This record gives sequence, C-alpha cells and structure tokens, in this order.
Amino acid sequence: MSKRNSDAGLIKIGELAKMFSVLPSTINFYTREGLIKAAGRSQGGYRLYDPTKTMAVLKKIEELQIRKRYTIEEIKKLL
Repeated sequence: MSKRNSDAGLIKIGELAKMFSVLPSTINFYTREGLIKAAGRSQGGYRLYDPTKTMAVLKKIEELQIRKRYTIEEIKKLL
C-alpha cells in the first residue's frame, strides 16, 4: 500500500516527517497545538497533509522556534 494519496497529492504523517527530518511525534504535536492542519483523512482514518503547504509552515516554525527562540504560544500568535 502506498503512503501517497495519488488523487490529491496528500501524504501521511510518516512521509511528511521523513521529508522534514523530524519524528512523526513532532508532527503530531504541531497538529495538536494547531500549528499545522491535516488536509484530510485517508480511507483508513490516517491524517493526510498537503506536502507543499505543510513544509512551508514547518520551515517557518523551525525558523521561529530554533533560530529566534520563540515559544509555541508565541508561534501560534504569529502563524
């Protein structure tokens, strides 16, 4: 079974995590905190993400959190 939803170009959390070199738990955390949003669900109930949009947000989070030392609460206000 492919990890890609070929109809919409959406990807599962594991593939997104690999693309951004983080653990899937990091993506789960950002999703729970409302920093990123799933674009849909697979037939099996897995969250699916738009890789282009989500990668852009992840890069912004990284910039704010790591380089500028903002907290998650501060990042929420900025996004």
